[in-house]
Amino acid sequence: MIKEMTLEDFISAHNRIKPYIYKTPFYELRAFPKLESHIYLKLENQQKTHSFKWRSALNKLLLLSDEEKSRGIMAISSGNHGISVSCASKLLGIENTIVFVPKTTPHAKVLQIKEYGAKVTVIGDSYDEMKKIGMDYLEKHNLVFLDPFNKDYAIYEGQGTVAIEMLMERPELDTIVVPLGGGGLVTGVGYAAKLIKPSIRVIGVQTESCPAFAKSLEDGMLYSEFLEKPSVCEALMGSAGEVPYQLAKITMDKALVVTEESVKEATKLLIQREKMIVEPAGAIGVAGLIEYPELFQNSNVGIVISGGNIDDKFVSVNFG
Repeated sequence: MIKEMTLEDFISAHNRIKPYIYKTPFYELRAFPKLESHIYLKLENQQKTHSFKWRSALNKLLLLSDEEKSRGIMAISSGNHGISVSCASKLLGIENTIVFVPKTTPHAKVLQIKEYGAKVTVIGDSYDEMKKIGMDYLEKHNLVFLDPFNKDYAIYEGQGTVAIEMLMERPELDTIVVPLGGGGLVTGVGYAAKLIKPSIRVIGVQTESCPAFAKSLEDGMLYSEFLEKPSVCEALMGSAGEVPYQLAKITMDKALVVTEESVKEATKLLIQREKMIVEPAGAIGVAGLIEYPELFQNSNVGIVISGGNIDDKFVSVNFG
């Protein structure tokens, strides 16, 4: 069932989590002077847990009753959502937290989930395979589920606080670019941004290795399962979310698909030239700029850099 969200919902979420989050920098990128545009990067890689997921996990857990907290928490994740859920659980004194992740999750992310105290089950060769196993487990246990991108509006409202900060600082923005996987971030950011500024353009960027959301929009049908290829963007793997797909007409103007090579180029640019610690999935918006520069000419563009939990293997392979 689709629920209408209001600007007040997003503002309430922002006020709720504000004591615990960082107001991340909104940094001007100067690497594309030929665009004759102003490009700004919302550095959620500098957020606590190094991911925007801290916002949504906090918003959800802060809304739970004492009874729900006592039952325990379960999450499915490709890594960053699990890190944030584990950290937020520790902060709020929730002792029973379990996170399911696929085997493709970088070891560094699994370690962070464990370090904050959650139990981790690494299972499934793909995100969708892990999700099936995790949901079977949930049916057999009386746990509160933290849905990363599908049907939990508290998650969207937490993620939408990114857009509030972007437009408060740069009201002249005419375009926001968001990493696209299952659709949770683009739903929250796009919904909030268009409530604040209806004329703004919201663009999602997805890797060619798993273009489930873009393909769903192109074909006019939801792909709840999708065959993924190996990718440096493990955080964007898996199928499209049902609610994000249904809301896409009002949250997103365009979905771009970029090559893995462009993602690597974008990541290297941010690390080497801008001295930022960014994971490939977090840099994918810049890859959209590289592949589709004509879409961003003479614009004021805000790009969400969604995470900085980079895989050690990516660093060693690409930087020696």
